[in-house]
Amino acid sequence: MAEWQVQEAKARFSELVERARTEGPQTITRHGRKRAVLLSIEDYRALLSRQADVRVLLLGGPKVGDFGIQRGSDTGRKIVL
Repeated sequence: MAEWQVQEAKARFSELVERARTEGPQTITRHGRKRAVLLSIEDYRALLSRQADVRVLLLGGPKVGDFGIQRGSDTGRKIVL
């Protein structure tokens, strides 16, 4: 993934957009730290299409009746009161 400094990204924005389209995501840095990523619209749409619906995730989990919980036969230690 190519990296661009903010100043360079501003000055060459059209090229940045074109490279995002042709070469993939472009990282933008500020003071040497990664701050943003520019994606093509195709990459963005692909990313959105892979998002799972939270409702489906929650409803698709294990059902309460599916748990086979067994209690051990150990009764614990004896305590003198």
